Amino acid sequence: MTTATERQRKPAITIAASEHEKLTRLAETAAARGLDVAEQLLAELDRARVTADGRLPEDIVRMGSRLRYTTDSGDQRAVTLVYPGLADIEAGRISILTPIGVALIGLRAGQSIDWTDRGGRSHRLTVLSAEQASAEAPLAPVQ
Repeated sequence: MTTATERQRKPAITIAASEHEKLTRLAETAAARGLDVAEQLLAELDRARVTADGRLPEDIVRMGSRLRYTTDSGDQRAVTLVYPGLADIEAGRISILTPIGVALIGLRAGQSIDWTDRGGRSHRLTVLSAEQASAEAPLAPVQ
């Protein structure tokens, strides 16, 4: 059984240096436009362990990752994490500038995190798998 304290503690996350830089710029720009989720992304970037490009393990969620996760309600989803201009929920492409996108970045397969949706409801998700999309199809959602 998970205690309230365990649920509040955030899991360790890891982000590649170049991606950390790009996401920081994106979040700062979005914050200047007044997007609340930008502050959440900046907070996640601040707590992330930054690693050299090319040294990030394959099972860590990064931009362009195809991943599967399960929710506290038992739903299982397959999505691709993308930049805002490429988002398409119907195609399974989730923007990094959404609460769930922020929750996913930097997680490793097997990790869980609590996140709050735009309606203020709290959820828990667990990453089941993550893989980098191939160069030929970097945005293709998992089937």
